[in-house]
Amino acid sequence: MRITPYLYPLLAILLWAGNVVVSRLSVHLIGPQAITFYRLLLAALLMTLFVGLPAWRNRLALRRQLGELAVLGFLAMCLFQSLSYLAAESTNATNMAVFTALVPLLTVLLSIPLLGDKPTTGLLAGGVLSLGGLIHLVSGGDPRSLLNGGLHVGDMLMLIAALVYALYGVLLKRWQPDLPGWQSTYGQALCALAIMFPAFLATPPELRQLDMRTLPLIVYAGAFASVLLPFLWIRGIEQLGPSRCAIFMNLLPVFTAAIAIVVLGEPVHAYHVVGGVMVLAGVACAQLFRRPIAGPSWRPSLEP
Repeated sequence: MRITPYLYPLLAILLWAGNVVVSRLSVHLIGPQAITFYRLLLAALLMTLFVGLPAWRNRLALRRQLGELAVLGFLAMCLFQSLSYLAAESTNATNMAVFTALVPLLTVLLSIPLLGDKPTTGLLAGGVLSLGGLIHLVSGGDPRSLLNGGLHVGDMLMLIAALVYALYGVLLKRWQPDLPGWQSTYGQALCALAIMFPAFLATPPELRQLDMRTLPLIVYAGAFASVLLPFLWIRGIEQLGPSRCAIFMNLLPVFTAAIAIVVLGEPVHAYHVVGGVMVLAGVACAQLFRRPIAGPSWRPSLEP
């Protein structure tokens, strides 16, 4: 068995884990809207070097799909990233990674009403298992504490962020932009950059200044997480297929926790392990067991 194809998604998830830690490092140094704008600006400039000319030649096709690219860019590159940076202010990196690892499960769930996919036994069992894992995780191993203190703001924001990214994946599959992969990503980045500009201007000056503390974070987020990571992920999908690549998402909390221990000094408690394993087991169930619950006559209903 060749090892190289498996290195692509593995390295991509490792870079994603590093980006979660970067989100935590950016807290109180730079505003969420500012770092999102700067990373988009850097990513767009880098992609212009190798995508700019082909995209210009294909500008008519890009223009026809501008609305869809704008929605996709807003969801994945503006809203998801901004929510992640906001969440980092009140939750730890391990929790952020566990919520992000829910994306494949949430994607399957949203595919039922939006794509007409049938609910499966794996989705039902995995959903229940993952929900139990999340409750155990965010409650610190004591679910009764949620009745008194409620859910942390950061955890709620990461759940919303995961839903946003899952919606992005479903819409990307539904619309299937008639563009080469890098041109689609480039178009989304340019749209997202334009959308984020007003939010960047509204950020207080002290939270959008560049200095030696924030520049490395922006370089990592803009170059490694926004350009190199998609390249590795796309290469992995080309060689292994989307289903096998999606399984690597289960490694995100593991890598993130390991990096957070070394870089941030964040402790990992027993409830992190138990809750994380339950969540990842639920995600794996949804991916592996795809037998429809109902017969072929089942149809999704959007009626209330």
